[in-house]
Amino acid sequence: MSALKTISTNHYELFYEEAGYGFPIILLHGFGEDRSIWDEQVLALSKKYRVLIPDLPGTGKSIQKNNEIITIDSMAEAIHALLRYEMINECIVLGHSMGGYITLCFAEKYPECLKAWGLIHSTAYADSAEKKGMRTKGIEVMEQYGGYAFLKNTIPNLFSITSKQQIPSKITALIDQSAAFLTSTLQAYYATMRDRPDRTHVLSSATVPVLFIAGTEVWRLL
Repeated sequence: MSALKTISTNHYELFYEEAGYGFPIILLHGFGEDRSIWDEQVLALSKKYRVLIPDLPGTGKSIQKNNEIITIDSMAEAIHALLRYEMINECIVLGHSMGGYITLCFAEKYPECLKAWGLIHSTAYADSAEKKGMRTKGIEVMEQYGGYAFLKNTIPNLFSITSKQQIPSKITALIDQSAAFLTSTLQAYYATMRDRPDRTHVLSSATVPVLFIAGTEVWRLL
């Protein structure tokens, strides 16, 4: 069984799901996704752990208030607020792609809160000049054609050829639900990913276990 919850601050309404009992694990989704991307992992992890899965600010039912600009830092702060609300002193945080960038920022700001953390097809490096240019171009494409058209073309590239053959309905469902995103929110995500700093020092200074999951059969980095 899972529970759906919301916390409210001056800057956002953060919507999240909680399932299971035990040591807490926080799962952070990536760009163009919402918390449902973790459904199968939650089924497995919630048998032994307390799993909390937020919709990041601007995604799903998590609303950014007061026209605040969404940044990697502000999303990390939102996760910290969630931990305070749930009176969680220590946890494990795992992030996919953009969620990994938030995980790194969280580890930099709040290392005392982490028993371990991990990156799933993500990186501690800043974007290269070429990647920055691609993100800027993506923002311009979204301005011209809309966020949904952008995601409709990019989401399939997150999946391997095998996955495209085996789970086409899930990929279609992910594309369909992406229509709920505001174009301005997707542009803000792309801008903050483009402008994030190098955080390799967070890896080199880590005093807790760090997990990396990556490979040709894992979600590609968006």
